[in-house]
Amino acid sequence: MTTETLRAPQQASTPPVDPAAPILLFDSGVGGLTVLEEVRNQLPDAAVIYAADTAGLPYGSKTEAQIAARVAGLLGRMTERFHPRLVCIACNTASTIALGMVREVLEVPIVGTVPAIKPAAAMTRSGVIGLLGTEATIRQAYVDRLEHEFAADKVLLRHGAPSLVDAAEAKLRGEPFDRAAITGAAEALRAMPGGNRIDTVVLACTHFPLLEEELSQAFGPGVRFVHGAQGIARQIARLTEGQQWSRQVPDRALLTGRDDMPDIYGEMLTRYGLRKVERF
Repeated sequence: MTTETLRAPQQASTPPVDPAAPILLFDSGVGGLTVLEEVRNQLPDAAVIYAADTAGLPYGSKTEAQIAARVAGLLGRMTERFHPRLVCIACNTASTIALGMVREVLEVPIVGTVPAIKPAAAMTRSGVIGLLGTEATIRQAYVDRLEHEFAADKVLLRHGAPSLVDAAEAKLRGEPFDRAAITGAAEALRAMPGGNRIDTVVLACTHFPLLEEELSQAFGPGVRFVHGAQGIARQIARLTEGQQWSRQVPDRALLTGRDDMPDIYGEMLTRYGLRKVERF
């Protein structure tokens, strides 16, 4: 046996990350801007591309197969074109359905968004937790597993509230929105067995934190809300720790669909530091 055969195989060195490589944040609409806000707090120098599948909105009323195919296809084309260092699926519905598939086909780190059941279980004092999400999210086996793992000794009451997505989008654009939908979502959870004891509500859609003030009024005092934006931002910061950042072009937004984007949409995105809006 020669010394050559005893030598340990050399590990392939990881190529350095391009300092200009962005983070790609993906959502069905503008709900992911709540995640972008937390990413800015954690990583103020990070270059970001915010992708909103406005042509596919709403996801909550689509089938699992439709969502999985659409998300995987869009993210495949976007990563090929923009070469992000990391992709964040800032959408509970897309993550609970398509996260595994996307991780299989993309060769970049993927951060998903899942309902914040674990922190809610630690917060609740009454032991009764409400969960507001899209219809597609609340029926997923992924949510069943989170409940079993982190809230098996709690009561988790779920309600699908797709109309809150439209309300959040309208509110962020500065347009009138359906306040009755917010009241109705709170009343639906309260009407379930044990619902009068809810003291913690999981906002299992990245759109819903945009309506936290209105939801707080609808639920009344003593109810706390929890969502995953801060945890997502911390995970992104952890996975990119030690990497260099160089914003060489302004952060941008990508919107799918038609070209007749209202001016108010562009103004709203500019407020979040997305100074260029493109169609994809």
